[in-house]
Amino acid sequence: MQTDQNIILTHEQIQHKIKRIAYQIYETNVNEKEIIIAGISENGYIFAQRLKSILEDISDIKITLCEVTMDKKTPQNTVKTSITPNEYQNKSVILADDVLNSGTALIYGVKHFLDVPLTRFKTAVLVNRNHKKYPIKADFKGISLSTSLHEHVIVQFGQEDLAILK
Repeated sequence: MQTDQNIILTHEQIQHKIKRIAYQIYETNVNEKEIIIAGISENGYIFAQRLKSILEDISDIKITLCEVTMDKKTPQNTVKTSITPNEYQNKSVILADDVLNSGTALIYGVKHFLDVPLTRFKTAVLVNRNHKKYPIKADFKGISLSTSLHEHVIVQFGQEDLAILK
């Protein structure tokens, strides 16, 4: 391992935090018939898949997975979802991403879902950094970090999950 990298979450810690977030989502939505877990493409979607798996184990609520795709460099008007607005209308939606950095991806993801009436809307992130460019917060978070603007948080999902601060 390079000296300029610090492991902030090990595989076991990531699994524990995802499970805890799933329980918090369940507690918040205990009276819902269906929850939409919308993961921002790539790592956010993997995070959403893992939340869905745990939620299905711990509850009888129907969990629908949705992939949110966007151009993260220019997200205005590029947000698309793998399910139609009719499928999430009047339902509880959780928008999930791996890291909340500037808040750009999350805020444009939120904006997309606000075109349709929802019963509840919450956000979930594995790592919350405290340098937001937009007034967006994570309702469910695994860990909060105060980092410098020059540092980057990378979450690696795979055989051995890791969250690294570079």
